[in-house]
Amino acid sequence: MPQGTLEVLLVCAKGLENTDFLNNMDPYVILICRSQEQKSSVASGKGTEPEWNENFVFTISDSISELTLKIMDSDAGSADDFVGEANIPLEPLFMEGSLPPAAYNVVKDEEFRGEIRVGLTFTPEVRSERDFHEEEESYGGWKESAI
Repeated sequence: MPQGTLEVLLVCAKGLENTDFLNNMDPYVILICRSQEQKSSVASGKGTEPEWNENFVFTISDSISELTLKIMDSDAGSADDFVGEANIPLEPLFMEGSLPPAAYNVVKDEEFRGEIRVGLTFTPEVRSERDFHEEEESYGGWKESAI
């Protein structure tokens, strides 16, 4: 399984369901990558078309197959409302190295609730075993010294 760094560019969302009846909602995103969790800023009063343009970095060290984005509506004085979520498979990213910002479906109760636009970059970790092996070769091995 790949190990390295996952960079997430959280761009924007559109067509989200408005969970606030009187005002525009104040959406934010919780980004979940296995046990790691990060939170975007709140797009105050941005309603169903929020923009964030924020970067997040996760360390990939074990078998992670997807990134989950939970979209929430920040509510003062009461619990935040769940707007929907998007699950982004990471296998294509591991093969390509980077995926330009693209729209992913936001789903709630198995129904389409809008789109979220995200760009992804994966930087593989250089293994220390390989570094040691390359170093050993550059100094010459037993074949060269036998001449």
